[in-house]
Amino acid sequence: MAPTTRQEDSGSPSPPTLKTPGRGARRVRRAFQVVVAAVLLVLFLFPFYWVVITSLNHTNQVLQFPPSFLPHWVFQNYARAWSEAPWLRYFLNTIFIALVTTLLVLVTSILAGFAFGSLRFPGKNLIFAGFLSIMMVPYVVLIIPDYIVLKDLHWLNTYWAQIFPFAGSVFGIFLLRQFFLSLPLELWEAAQIDGASRFRFLRQVALPSARPALVTIGIYTFLGTWNSFLWPFIMTSSPSVQPIEVGLSTFLGTNGTDWTGLSAAVVFTTLPVMVLFLLLQREFMAGASAATGGVKG
Repeated sequence: MAPTTRQEDSGSPSPPTLKTPGRGARRVRRAFQVVVAAVLLVLFLFPFYWVVITSLNHTNQVLQFPPSFLPHWVFQNYARAWSEAPWLRYFLNTIFIALVTTLLVLVTSILAGFAFGSLRFPGKNLIFAGFLSIMMVPYVVLIIPDYIVLKDLHWLNTYWAQIFPFAGSVFGIFLLRQFFLSLPLELWEAAQIDGASRFRFLRQVALPSARPALVTIGIYTFLGTWNSFLWPFIMTSSPSVQPIEVGLSTFLGTNGTDWTGLSAAVVFTTLPVMVLFLLLQREFMAGASAATGGVKG
């Protein structure tokens, strides 16, 4: 009878065991992440904090050295800044331009994204590559030819010059295309059994599922339109159609820059979009992942 052998008697080393990081290592890593997040938060918030401080200081304190990091509560700067320009008109112009542009971008992004993501037609990939190539063209290169086109159309100094050139978004088309590509084929097959057309499938099935992506595109477009300066500054000349960012140039004159008035105007024109983003940040973060994931199951 052959003697039995045991693993502990064979002399072979036991496989190494993976050691999980201890509680101390996890605390150090957590503390490091908190410190990095705090530093980034300060770096991003400090410019806006400095604008607020400047808006609450006297004019002769703006360029003093060493600078003061505490406000002197000169609220008269806000009243003076509001009286320097027709801000109510600027706000109405900006809201109208931003809302109409966002609506048009959503419509064109939905239709084009659905076509590139769900339909089959000759040259689809080539046409989509052409759309993506637009993102590689520098924005300022197109200003002069676009100016000539708008002049020939008699659209200079109008709302249309600030809306229709931005009615389509390559980013929105790309985002919705990626989302519609992730839709299971079984959804379309089930819709066909029920006698649904492509448009009905888009309206009743695809669009409700794409809500996070639509919210992301809407916020992105609205904020981009609200912060637009160079294009309306060149294409418009009358306060009756100019947006907020062009109105801020009122404080830039031949005698210098009114830094306290400009800072006060920046504060009360930036707060609305900051509040809007804070209210919709959950939807924005949820839609940011739409390019890599859609409907599962």
